[in-house]
Amino acid sequence: MIYPVLLCGGSGTRLWPLSRKSYPKQFAKFMGDESLFQASALRLSGNDFAAPIVVTGDPFRFIVTEQLAQVELVAKSILIEPEGRNTAPAILASALWLAKIDSKALMLVAPSDHVIPDTAAFVAAIRSAEPRAQQGDLVTFGIAPTRPETGYGYLELAEGADVRAQSPQALARFVEKPDKVRAAEMMESGSFLWNAGIFLFTAQTIITAFETHAPDILEVVQKAVDAATFDLGFTRLDREAWSMVRDISIDYAIMEKSENLSVIPFAGEWSDLGGWDAVWLESHPDADGNVCSANATSIDCTDTLLRSETDGLQLVGIGLKNIIAIAMGDAVLVADKSQAQRVKEAVDALKSRGATQAVQLPRDYRPWGWYESLVVGGRFQVKRIVVNPGAALSLQSHHHRSEHWIVVEGTAKVTVGESTQLISENQSVYIPLGAIHRMENPGKVPMVMIEVQTGAYLGEDDIIRYEDIYARD
Repeated sequence: MIYPVLLCGGSGTRLWPLSRKSYPKQFAKFMGDESLFQASALRLSGNDFAAPIVVTGDPFRFIVTEQLAQVELVAKSILIEPEGRNTAPAILASALWLAKIDSKALMLVAPSDHVIPDTAAFVAAIRSAEPRAQQGDLVTFGIAPTRPETGYGYLELAEGADVRAQSPQALARFVEKPDKVRAAEMMESGSFLWNAGIFLFTAQTIITAFETHAPDILEVVQKAVDAATFDLGFTRLDREAWSMVRDISIDYAIMEKSENLSVIPFAGEWSDLGGWDAVWLESHPDADGNVCSANATSIDCTDTLLRSETDGLQLVGIGLKNIIAIAMGDAVLVADKSQAQRVKEAVDALKSRGATQAVQLPRDYRPWGWYESLVVGGRFQVKRIVVNPGAALSLQSHHHRSEHWIVVEGTAKVTVGESTQLISENQSVYIPLGAIHRMENPGKVPMVMIEVQTGAYLGEDDIIRYEDIYARD
C-alpha cells in the first residue's frame, strides 16, 4: 500500500478573488463539481492506496473533513501545523508519524491543488516508480514540458537519461525558475522536465535524508511530533517546538543535496493552476479562445476568460481580447491575461488599504456549516446561516447584540436559557441580549436560517462560549 500525503496549506493569492487566505484554492471548484483537494484525494484512493494523511492548518481542519466526507473518504490522519513552515517540515512530520506504523511504508507526497486529468496514467507512473523508491531512492515526478514556462522549476536529467521513458531515470539537478530565454533553451535541449513537486519514497528514506542534510530540522520536528496532542480526530503538532523549525522547502533542504535521486517522466496533462491564465488553458477554450462560466456571456471576444462566481450576477464581455474577468459579490478582477501572475500585487494592495476582500470570502466557513452577510447597517446586520445535518453551534451569549432567527429551510433545535424548542420553516425565535443560546440542526438535510442582529456592536468576537462540540476557544 502507498500512503498519500496531501499538502493542504497555502495563502490563496494567485487565484484571487475566488481563492483567498480564508479559503485557499485547493478547496474551491475551478473545474467540475469537485474541489481541487477532493479531486486529489480521489485520484490517490482505491486499491492502490491507503487512506490519506493530510497536512493542513488549524483554520482548515473541518473543511478538510467535510470535503473528504462529501466524496466518501476518511483520512488516515490529519496533521495540524501550528503555522506554515513550507514543505520540508510538513513532509518530515508526515514521515515521522508514518514511521510509527511502518518505517518501510511508501509515501507519495503531493500538493492538493494540482490538476491531473488522466488518473490511470498517473497511477501507472507511480507504480513504475515504486521499485526504485523501495530500494531507497528519492523519486520525484517530472512533467514533459509543452511550452517554455517561466513559472515552474525544472529537473535536468543526467546524461543518457530519456525524458520520454516510462521508468525512473537518473536526475542530474534541480533548476530554479528560469527567464524566458533560458526556458526556451531548456525546452529545446530535450533534457529537462517541469518539477511537479510530487515525490515517492519510504518514510525511513526521507528521515535518513534529513539526518544527513538537515539534522536541525529533524530534531525540532521530532519534538513536535512526539509532543503532539489529539482532539476530535486531529493530530496537533506541538506549537512550541514547531515555532523553532526553519521555514524551507523540501527542494532546498533535501533534494538539491541528495545523491540518491531519480525522476519518473510523466507525459500526461498536468497543471498546478498557478494563475488565472492556467485556469483558462485547462478549461479548454472554444474555437475563439474563450472560456465562460454559466453566468457569463461573451460577445465578439477572443482568448478571454469570463467567470461569474455568484448566482444572480451576470458577467458580459464585449469586444475583449486576451482578458481575464472574474466577478464575485464583493470583488471583481479584470486583467490582461499576460499579467495573470501579478494578481498577488492586487492582494497586497488591498491588504495595505485594510480591505477585508484581500483575505476573507463573503461566505465564512465554520465547522457546523457556513454563513454570509446579506446586509450590514450601522446598528444591524442580516445573515444567511446554513447548518449541516447533525451539526450545532456553540452554547453562547453576546454582550452587545440581540438576534432574531427565522428558519427558511429545514428544522432548527433552539435553546434559549432553560427553554429548548423545535423551529420549522417560516417560524422564528427572538434571542435577547445576554441570553445563553444555541442553534442545532437535528434533521437529515441542511437547515437554512435568516438571522437579524441588532445592537451597538456586531463583531464576531462578541461571543462568550460555554460549550462547543468542536473544541474552539
